[in-house]
Amino acid sequence: MSERKIRILVAKPGLDGHDRGAKVVARAFRDAGFEVIYTGLHQTPEMVAAAAVQEDVDAVGLSIMSGAHNTLFPAVIDALAKRGANDIAVFGGGIIPDEDANQLREKGVKMIFTPGTSLQSIIQWVNDNIQPRA
Repeated sequence: MSERKIRILVAKPGLDGHDRGAKVVARAFRDAGFEVIYTGLHQTPEMVAAAAVQEDVDAVGLSIMSGAHNTLFPAVIDALAKRGANDIAVFGGGIIPDEDANQLREKGVKMIFTPGTSLQSIIQWVNDNIQPRA
């Protein structure tokens, strides 16, 4: 019996319509052997959390280019907690200043990737830090 693959939900919360980067990362995750669910544009934090629980994912990767990261990352973490899914890791990327990234990590975001981060670096981080949930 083989070990279960890491399952990642890639989401675009809020009104941000820039999804090319999220699709590139989702494809890289798939090509690296992860199971990937992409939710599409304009998801609410509640929709992201509901999909994460329904799909039994190990992690949620958020792509936020709109500047609403200080609101949306914590809202997704709170929505997951309300569903008893505190063990689903949340990470993501976008145009996020270092100071904001530090504050988001303090609120439970596992990692923030900024523009220019290589796909291989993101994949390596997932391999090193995300484990399939029991």
